[in-house]
Amino acid sequence: MKKGQELILDIEKLAFGGKGIARFENQVVFVEGGIPGDRAEVRIRKIKKNYSDARLVKLLQPSSLRQPAPCRHFGHCGGCKWQNLEYSEQLRFKREQIIESFRHLADAQPGIVHSALPSPLIFAYRNKMEFSFTPDRWLIPEELSDPAVKKGFALGLHVPGSFDRVMDIEKCWLQDDVMNKILNIAQQYFSKSKLPVFNLKTHQGLLRFLVIRKSFSRNEYMVNVVTFQAASEPLSEFAQLLVAEVPEIKSVINTVNPRFAQIAFGEEEHVLYGSNYISEKIEDFTFTISANSFFQTNTLQAEHLYNVVQKFAGDRIDLIWDLYSGTGTIAMFLSRIARQVVGFELIESALLDAARNCKQNQITNCEFVAGDIRNNILERKEKPDVVVTDPPRSGMHPDIVNALLEIRPPRIIYVSCNPTTMVRDVKPLLPYYELVEIQPVDMFPHTYHIESVVRLELK
Repeated sequence: MKKGQELILDIEKLAFGGKGIARFENQVVFVEGGIPGDRAEVRIRKIKKNYSDARLVKLLQPSSLRQPAPCRHFGHCGGCKWQNLEYSEQLRFKREQIIESFRHLADAQPGIVHSALPSPLIFAYRNKMEFSFTPDRWLIPEELSDPAVKKGFALGLHVPGSFDRVMDIEKCWLQDDVMNKILNIAQQYFSKSKLPVFNLKTHQGLLRFLVIRKSFSRNEYMVNVVTFQAASEPLSEFAQLLVAEVPEIKSVINTVNPRFAQIAFGEEEHVLYGSNYISEKIEDFTFTISANSFFQTNTLQAEHLYNVVQKFAGDRIDLIWDLYSGTGTIAMFLSRIARQVVGFELIESALLDAARNCKQNQITNCEFVAGDIRNNILERKEKPDVVVTDPPRSGMHPDIVNALLEIRPPRIIYVSCNPTTMVRDVKPLLPYYELVEIQPVDMFPHTYHIESVVRLELK
């Protein structure tokens, strides 16, 4: 096999990451854009020791699982991988990937793996979208051949695998019509304005991100323009125009990120219109969401996720620990079944949000501890009946896994958005814990991402 070589392959299944898996002379070939059942002509792009990477050149025999993708940007934008795959099949493949992750990475067979919980909405389900400004628009192949399309300003999403290539987005199917309207107004306004876009190479300019947030329960919106330096005055006209066009907007913010790192997170907030937050409600709980707050991206499915965690934890529990407790959403749900919930979180601003959320919901049996999680849990005298851990995509720090092995609570509930790091963390626990059940929860339709809740019982 050589780089650039073209082969005819049959796609057998899907890998975590969304690529199709084929085989050539007993070697695995990952095919970008391949779907199980496809027979395709592919071109080899990379050759590694144990596998090769290829891209789909031509479909010779399309899979029966294929369906037309509604989004005109599909295949070029990095947001969705599986719009062309029937949703029930997406759920089936996501469940299989969790099972295979345990088999291949931990040589373990989970007790029960339930069917993946489908998202209540498969389009327009996101409550937050981040769009990047660019002074140098990335053109897709069809645009390159159209002389009417010019390079230059764009406000859109990144090309897959690239932090500095941004393509213009006319409509994103993962957000609702109001959010798309806000995006279009911003595109038109800033393309005509004289406000410069931040340049990643020269570190000059102003405009960095447009972040749109939605409250599903109240149908209200927050618009946040992230800039390199404070820009309240230059952005005031935009804020007035936006609110006049979209009355559902309750908050317009200018967040300042003076660092070179290209992240939509700021150190200062300036209110351009309305309040500095919007409110969301899940079941009986009300949450205050500010520009920098973390909140599960799929609001309607988050309710189901939290109820699975509560169900797995049990009932009438004395003491529950909530590791990586964030803004306290899981702790609040667990407060209904426990005498006390103690949340542990490294980021102090998240704990301030957690305390505020508990106070406004009149929850008095939650305590939150800031600082190094490992040290804090090892220093606690009272040991928990249940530990719930919901780490970031990178998983738990090895020191925390070792601390859990030292404490050995009767039950551990692991909430994960990454099967690979989840299996890595759970594997050292398996000599002492039984892997009783897993509930996959689909938070991100049309992507390969899958949330899962794992219940481990001390042997």
